[in-house]
Amino acid sequence: MAAVSAPELLEAKFGLPRGVRFCARCVISNQRPSSTVEFEHTPDSKKETIHFDAAGVCDACRFAELKDTHVDWKERERELLDLLARHRRSDGGYDVLVPGSGGKDSVYASHLLKHKYGMNPLTVTWAPHIYTEVGWRNFQSWIHAGFDNYLHTPNGRVHRTLTRLAFENLLHPFQPFIFGQKAFPPKFAAQAGIPLVIYGENEVEYGNPHAEAATPRRDARYFTREHRIEEMHLGGVRVPELARHGVTVKDLEPYIPADPSVLTEKKIDVHYLGYYLKWVPQECYYYAVEHAGFEANTERTEGTYSKYNSIDDRIDGLHYFTTYIKFGLGRASYDAAQEIRNHHLTRAEGVTLVRRFDGEVPRKWLKENLDYMGITETRFWELIDQFRSPHLWQRVGDTWVLRHQVS
Repeated sequence: MAAVSAPELLEAKFGLPRGVRFCARCVISNQRPSSTVEFEHTPDSKKETIHFDAAGVCDACRFAELKDTHVDWKERERELLDLLARHRRSDGGYDVLVPGSGGKDSVYASHLLKHKYGMNPLTVTWAPHIYTEVGWRNFQSWIHAGFDNYLHTPNGRVHRTLTRLAFENLLHPFQPFIFGQKAFPPKFAAQAGIPLVIYGENEVEYGNPHAEAATPRRDARYFTREHRIEEMHLGGVRVPELARHGVTVKDLEPYIPADPSVLTEKKIDVHYLGYYLKWVPQECYYYAVEHAGFEANTERTEGTYSKYNSIDDRIDGLHYFTTYIKFGLGRASYDAAQEIRNHHLTRAEGVTLVRRFDGEVPRKWLKENLDYMGITETRFWELIDQFRSPHLWQRVGDTWVLRHQVS
């Protein structure tokens, strides 16, 4: 698709590309941010965004093409067998740590490692902000399918405070969960003496730079600290300044990533299973249903057409609504893009779904989300409008409208 240039006078917030383009193959735009080191995220941060090549195709689609045509998956599985053989224990001890929530991906990874590859996994979970009923049932089903689990639930007062600050300063209410999701499992592995940690798919699947998939290992900058704690930011606030919000350094222990020297000493090795086995989210779903009784929602998720992606946290819908506000990309865009890449939707079908569902206000749990953060609905909409980038949004009468939509 050709570039659509925004007028020169319109501000592009967050360092986003001023000209909006949509991928020629999927429905993602060049406004999609790459994963970042959350502890460096401030209100002034500039986003790195997904790359489009000269043919107008995004990096995620090119990566999907490489998976289909260039990767020798039999050889990759041999590499996995070698890795697991080096770590497999014969004394009954845990030999691999699998982070997850009991969603389709973590069920798939842990069950395969245990039953196909003969490992003895310990699963570890950083609790959602507010469990959904189906999310809690799926978590319990995972455990009762035959897995030991360590569930870490962070201090509720601190977590609510960090969530509020992240929303007010960054429009990023999911950030406290991401802290734990990325940083907690490797640190816990060091404490538990389990050198091998295996996550599911690499973020390259969704648009991070291809260089991050050159090896099976997760980039250590996501789960180790390169700076002094005093230089880190949580909720867009420097750690020393969090005291003004009632949060001390001691309160932050679960959120702070590991000292890299400790992980080196303990020989902690963090891998992606998706490097070794071709990752297809829909196949993970079918596998989890068959082997652990995984449940999808009985109705579609707000903001999209799907029923089984990211359904364990009541704040998920708000998270995707904020990405729609900041980047013009909501939950349906993310869902449809990956299903197009995996040949489950045509681009035309994806466009129709995005135009119908993207940006739907997550009303179902909005009041509960606002009460959780201690924010009124009036203040909520003030913040939402403050974070709209002029190069993406225009006001038409009483309604905000995206300047550019996928077609």
